[in-house]
Amino acid sequence: MSLQAAIVGMGRWGRTLVESVQGRNEAGLRFVAGSTGTPEKARDWAAAQGLRLHDSFEAVLADPEVQAVVLATPHKLHAEQVIAAARAGKPVFVEKPFTLSKASAEAAVAACREAGVVLALGHNRRFLPAVAELKAMLADGRIGTLLHVEGHFSGPGAAAYKAGMWRADRSESPLGGMGGMGIHMIDMMVNLAGPIGEVAVHSTARVLENGLDDTTAMLCRFASGATGTFATLAYAPRCWRVALYGSEGWAELTDHEHLVYRPREGRASPATSRRWTSSAPSWRPSPPPWRVARPIRCRWSRRCTACRCSRR
Repeated sequence: MSLQAAIVGMGRWGRTLVESVQGRNEAGLRFVAGSTGTPEKARDWAAAQGLRLHDSFEAVLADPEVQAVVLATPHKLHAEQVIAAARAGKPVFVEKPFTLSKASAEAAVAACREAGVVLALGHNRRFLPAVAELKAMLADGRIGTLLHVEGHFSGPGAAAYKAGMWRADRSESPLGGMGGMGIHMIDMMVNLAGPIGEVAVHSTARVLENGLDDTTAMLCRFASGATGTFATLAYAPRCWRVALYGSEGWAELTDHEHLVYRPREGRASPATSRRWTSSAPSWRPSPPPWRVARPIRCRWSRRCTACRCSRR
């Protein structure tokens, strides 16, 4: 039996979330209702998806058939909507960024804990097959003592943000590309290296003239003692990369799919790259300059709309 959910926010990403599971019995999730800030734009789409279109978020929470809530709404609304869903007894999935301040994040977590409902956050890249392999490398000693982490997530999206769009509001998109892109990489770094203990950030606008930053960079120290660097550029060609540097080897994952490992000189293990298929992932020697020849494909489906990790 499928969990019956409501989608709140029917923009591009809200629609992507619905379409990724709707009509697929194996998903275990079915959207039955929802609401959005611009219902006139979503009415036909909602009807095609079989959704009851409510006129408010409060009406969604009051719908007796709605068992869980999925939030794909403007960033500033996340905290209050998570808290309201929790108080209504509804498990809630919220898209990143979770909230825009530490205090509001803590309040949202506390509300869900008090209500005893599940709270999930949309950092889907944690589940990539190659990321699981990076975690295995850390656990089995191939990386050794983790010394340093590098992360980068950039793209040109901010150039399309025009006056009147909520994403073009600096209060919704502080630190340039952080809200839409960079927060994913920060989560990835924490997922791999643990909590961050110290951080310094510089963010500025060098080319954008729409009020948003386009260049954001971070230097940090993890609680473990490892260091890290990170950047997100909101007006640059697309790039997704995370790299781990340790006492015994380094590993680099690019574009979600291409994983490269190189051991410290003198170790018996060869430099390797990995090609993933749904049935038989395998390691093989990788010739200099240790670049992967073929991508690691997502095990979820042939076309993964959530992370775009199976581009052909």
